[in-house]
Amino acid sequence: MVILVKVVQLLLSLSILVIFHEFGHFLAARIFKTRVEKFYLFFDPWFSLFKFKKGETEYGVGWLPLGGYVKISGMIDESMDKEAMKLPPQPYEFRSKPSWQRLIIMLGGVTVNVLLAIGIYVVMLAAWGEQYLPNAEVKYGITVDTLGQKLGLQNGDKILSLDNKPVDDFFRIPATLILENVQTIQVQRDSQQVNVVIPRELISQVVKHKSPDFISVRIPFEAADFAPGSPAKKAGMQTGDRIIGLNGTPTLYFDQFKTAVQKHKNEKVDVAVLRGSDTVTLAVNVSDRGLIGVAPKSPAGYFTFKEHSYSIFQAIPAGTVKAYEKTADYLKSLKLLFNPEVKAYESVGGFITIGSIFPSVWDWEAFWSLTAFLSLMLAVLNILPIPALDGGHVMFLLYEIISGRKPSDKFMEYAQIVGMVLLFGLLIFANGNDIIKLFR
Repeated sequence: MVILVKVVQLLLSLSILVIFHEFGHFLAARIFKTRVEKFYLFFDPWFSLFKFKKGETEYGVGWLPLGGYVKISGMIDESMDKEAMKLPPQPYEFRSKPSWQRLIIMLGGVTVNVLLAIGIYVVMLAAWGEQYLPNAEVKYGITVDTLGQKLGLQNGDKILSLDNKPVDDFFRIPATLILENVQTIQVQRDSQQVNVVIPRELISQVVKHKSPDFISVRIPFEAADFAPGSPAKKAGMQTGDRIIGLNGTPTLYFDQFKTAVQKHKNEKVDVAVLRGSDTVTLAVNVSDRGLIGVAPKSPAGYFTFKEHSYSIFQAIPAGTVKAYEKTADYLKSLKLLFNPEVKAYESVGGFITIGSIFPSVWDWEAFWSLTAFLSLMLAVLNILPIPALDGGHVMFLLYEIISGRKPSDKFMEYAQIVGMVLLFGLLIFANGNDIIKLFR
């Protein structure tokens, strides 16, 4: 069921993005009276799932969900319709239009994708506002896994700054470490300020880790719920009890108790809990997995999150800024692909990776947030100067506008073939990475 929910969200998101992207090309083409022969969601080699014709355009849905396309008359594109290009140019064809009109048509897709992302962010901010955890609220410090420990951090550290720049949003810390090439982390450890130097060779491991959970918030261990047959509940533990010790050793925080109890599998231990103003000691049997069957209170119950609500008029500039910041972050992540130290190319993924980032339960806020970000990703990738992408066509059109010379149809055919080979190579590489990770 979880996989089905993720797949449906992925397909719906991609469908929205493809339709809007291709509509951008379609609208610009129609404004300049350029004929559009086909408008398709997904690709339709050999056959389509659904199609109908209205006016000069055939609309349809293909069976191969790898994107979509509009076929514009008189344009060398992925259809590689060479026969049509041998005929004399017609006034309604793409090749007959002035270079500036052709440029606008080619930029139509990415323009609409950017506007779509901004529109989604605007509506989201107006509907749900914004919420984040101020770093100053992380009063108990942090917990780190083995990767966080390799970086030089310790459980209980309070992060003060990154490269001596103050941190506001706690959950932005992992992304900032990677994208901003952070060299040092300033932390408060016990009563001292410590400068933690990040080993550069570990950044590639941080990128591969993908989850931000190598740095988490530290919380007390207050019993919120019990598993069926919980040994702790059988021993008399109650909801709201705060666990403060194990066998006479203080364990004020969840991570401390979790680590300590693992050493007592299949044993009976004394667990000290604070109940109101009283301290109660319970004799609890630890399972063979080192668990006592207690779920801690959610971290949200210990911190005050900063909230910001927006009117629709306030959301317009805020949504635009958010789209700009997300685009900047994505460009920085692309830059990592060319850093040999980071080896970010090993973490490149295809449809499985994209699908995995959607939540396992349907959450409209998360869905629209991811769709907006994917829309920006699609815009950035499409504008890259690679033949067969919009950016490749834009590159040749700019050359034509500047030089006054139009590349020959034969050159454009070869460029399109080279671009398609590159794109299929990237597609195979990205999805091949996904498959390899599944087997691992």
